[in-house]
Amino acid sequence: MLQYEVRQAMESESGQIKDLIHLVGINPTGLDWRRFLVAVDESGRVIGCGQVKPHGSDILELASIAVKPEYQKQGIARKIIEILLAQSPRPLYLMCIAHNGPMYEKFGFASIGEGEMPRYFQRIKKLFDVAKAVRRTDEDLLVMKLG
Repeated sequence: MLQYEVRQAMESESGQIKDLIHLVGINPTGLDWRRFLVAVDESGRVIGCGQVKPHGSDILELASIAVKPEYQKQGIARKIIEILLAQSPRPLYLMCIAHNGPMYEKFGFASIGEGEMPRYFQRIKKLFDVAKAVRRTDEDLLVMKLG
């Protein structure tokens, strides 16, 4: 059984967080280590992370949920999300690729339409849709809300 601890990130782990975000290929903007929870293995290496990222004074986004591929499917992301949700006010938003939507629904998030989205998420969704045409993929970006 994998032994790991979930805790607040330390400044010395900033590089490991950035490396993990790049490894799993998710949005690398807004990676302030002070907002992150990390999962660390017995040797203290970061194997998972997540944050709640502010957008202005009244919009919070569950973001940067990442687990090293060799540690996925072991409940690490779930544990990070549970702790972040317990610490965060509502409403809370997130963006994810459509195939990840059902995972977040288990935590109570629901997909929202463009009219319900704060302006920040409307802009990101439009940019994603333009990029989607260029990349020739049919995968959609979901914006989801809890609370």
